[in-house]
Amino acid sequence: MGRYRVRVVTGAWLFSGSLNRVALWLVGAHREAKLELQLRPARGKEEEFHVEVPEDLGPLQFVKLRKRHTVVDDSWFCSLIAVEGPGGAGAEFPCYRWLQGDAVLSLPEGTARLAGDGAAAFQEHRDRELKERRQAYCWATWKEGLPRTIAADCKEDLPPNMRFHEEKRLDFEWTLKAGVLEMGLKRVYTLLRSWNCLEDFDQIFWGRRSALAEKVHQRWQEDELFGYQFLNGANPMLLRRATSLPARLVLPPGTGELQAQLEKELQNGSLFEADFILLDGIPANMIGGEQQFLAAPLVMLRLDPTGKLLPMAIQIQPPRPGCPAPALFLPSDPPLAWLLAKIWVRSSDFQLQELQFHLLHTHLVAEVIAVATMRCLPGLHPVFKLLVPHIRYTMEINTRSRTQLISDGGIFDQVVSTGGGGHVQLLRRAVAQLTYRALCPPDDLADRGLLSVPGALYARDALQLWEVTARYVKEMAHLFYQSDAVVQEDPELQAWCQEITEVGLCHAQDRGFPVSFQSRAQLCHFLTMCVFTCTSQHAAINQGQLDWYGWVPNAPCTMRMPPPTSKDGVTMETVMGSLPDAQKACLQMTITWHLGRLQPDMVPLGHHKEKYFSDPRSKAVLSQFQADLGNLEKEITARNAQLELPYEYLKPSRVENSITI
Repeated sequence: MGRYRVRVVTGAWLFSGSLNRVALWLVGAHREAKLELQLRPARGKEEEFHVEVPEDLGPLQFVKLRKRHTVVDDSWFCSLIAVEGPGGAGAEFPCYRWLQGDAVLSLPEGTARLAGDGAAAFQEHRDRELKERRQAYCWATWKEGLPRTIAADCKEDLPPNMRFHEEKRLDFEWTLKAGVLEMGLKRVYTLLRSWNCLEDFDQIFWGRRSALAEKVHQRWQEDELFGYQFLNGANPMLLRRATSLPARLVLPPGTGELQAQLEKELQNGSLFEADFILLDGIPANMIGGEQQFLAAPLVMLRLDPTGKLLPMAIQIQPPRPGCPAPALFLPSDPPLAWLLAKIWVRSSDFQLQELQFHLLHTHLVAEVIAVATMRCLPGLHPVFKLLVPHIRYTMEINTRSRTQLISDGGIFDQVVSTGGGGHVQLLRRAVAQLTYRALCPPDDLADRGLLSVPGALYARDALQLWEVTARYVKEMAHLFYQSDAVVQEDPELQAWCQEITEVGLCHAQDRGFPVSFQSRAQLCHFLTMCVFTCTSQHAAINQGQLDWYGWVPNAPCTMRMPPPTSKDGVTMETVMGSLPDAQKACLQMTITWHLGRLQPDMVPLGHHKEKYFSDPRSKAVLSQFQADLGNLEKEITARNAQLELPYEYLKPSRVENSITI
């Protein structure tokens, strides 16, 4: 007879407990035993039981659970089952999922295993689990030419374990309602007031805003802040060091001095460019019967000896065959003409930030990783255990985006100049530029010539976080893959890689994505990209919306007049007629606050509470990762204390563990 101590842990969020009874079996290598206890799990509780089993079960392999209901099926979120057997031998059985209906759920002992490791029962379990998962997690095509998505027309279609927990759902929906109420109050406030000058935007610049947004409000017209945003703003992904003068840059007569200065900066390696050519030819939205407008600017900037990045020239539209050369706007132009040119750049940056670098490079790529992980890697696989904390809530937030934000009649159609179908065309173009190197900061920053730029705080912090993440991934992966041959011979891992590249990313091997792994180094690099994309990169792109887009003139969601073709005649009436009206500006402020704010249930990078790994070596690797993140946090905090504009987005404590908003 053996005595077992069983500990049952229930989730802590609303409705995690259940009024239904739960039966439990212990399954050992020799036999299984149904325990004579009936659980009624309570939310947030850790319940402990001592039971006697008449026969030797052998080493524990599984725990089986079955929830029984008579009238009402009351779902239960089981976090973990821990069992201590005769002689003190312990085993953990991670669950972290909902139990619904009355089917039997089998939980394997939590030690990570590759295919073929351990008893035949484990292989049978993982095969059965993957078969069920492939039926629950199916691919769908939202729009042709874009990465594939989870098959869910609405959030209710998602598998239960991918849904928001109740607190998250309530916060998301009620704060959105509060934002809409605030937007309505602002709109009423402006109805009987003038909307004729930039100061009139102050009428709606109250309520929810950040300290940095207030600084942007005060300094947004400065050339220094304009240049700074290309390095450390909401979109630090477009700037690159110039290696030649762009072919589209047409210098009009009388600008010989500018040409000489451009060439001098080019020779010194201090000339930079931001080219928005991806927007060229994208059809602009029609909002409420009013035509909106888009441009594809080119900005030339110089890095001065003090480390400031300053604009030298702006070409709002590219040259057209058979048409006069486009105007070139300069800092020496009339102030309103120069300001309007910069506003056009900032509006264009809004479009690429939201669609190319935010939606595509983080949300949609992360969703591909998430779906492929659920379809190809069983819960026992070490890569599943590594990645599953980093796909929390991603499927639901993306599904909500497709039904509320970028859907027909959604927010983009209501207020953004690329809405009404242009956003889909832009995404298709951006997919062609979505390379593997673009998702890996050491490669991307090297390709853009930004590895050693003073004041490039995103670049510096991204590289450091990549290195810390890469070290964590390598140490974890090497526990299970002792050689390149083990990597090559893992069928589940290879299927996962192929599913991401060929299915989810629609045959992206021609853009550098692997279709198989041949070495541990190749695997670790890819896993680092996955974790970084789902955590740090999204934090860098998402959080800036709150700070840089809250003051609408700094990043207008749409432009209501065509781009100026000359510097003459630009008046305040022209500027205000180009910027969003009060209604659109209010909606922009509401949405950017809702999407850019830190989430109340935010889990910082590497600090998830779920214990997917149960062996001490894996737990030690995770603990070291947390310590390394803590050291980096101290470094960034000390640096930021010396800066007028602290760069906070990649402080580890502000990097969320997955894409949840």
